[in-house]
Amino acid sequence: MAAEAPAILVVMALPAEGAGRFEAAGIPVLYTGVGKVNAAIVLTRRLAELTHNKSRPPLVLNFGTAGSASLPAQTLVACRRFVDRDMDVGALGFAPGVTPFDELPPVIEFPAEFADLPDAVCGSGDSFSTTHCSFDFDVVDMEAYALAKACRIIGAPFACAKYVSDGADEHAARHWKENVAGAADRFLGLYRELVSRRAASLS
Repeated sequence: MAAEAPAILVVMALPAEGAGRFEAAGIPVLYTGVGKVNAAIVLTRRLAELTHNKSRPPLVLNFGTAGSASLPAQTLVACRRFVDRDMDVGALGFAPGVTPFDELPPVIEFPAEFADLPDAVCGSGDSFSTTHCSFDFDVVDMEAYALAKACRIIGAPFACAKYVSDGADEHAARHWKENVAGAADRFLGLYRELVSRRAASLS
């Protein structure tokens, strides 16, 4: 029997980003593992399970850490525009970030869910960025674009908040390890605010 789709499906790459806070509060989390391939496979499989009985797909809510060359560490931002920073087929005349012959636009966009947070464009790639990227991103991560694309194709709503853990520079690895623990409480607070807001809108 297919599982009943929850109203909100919380998705993170790694348990370290949630630090057990969500589980302690009785909130399940889907952990995808690192990178765009893992993210796309794990989320697509779960959404297929949840929607097999024709129920409406949940709001997929991605929390995670990100690097930024322009935003200070420990900043929480809302991401609703996503680009594949790995995709570079310039040799065939395509602009960076454009997937050749793809029906979807290079920038995948969703409606704003966290209006109180600064808005940031997220560039996802299968590298832990330690050098400033030439693309025009506010933050860089390794999964959000894949999650957003899976949601767009399946027809699930998507929202994303990122906690800036490092400067996407030569110190990124050390700073990520130092700052990742601070993300969990911020994510849990944001989740609770979202749940309360959605409940109020239905009352």
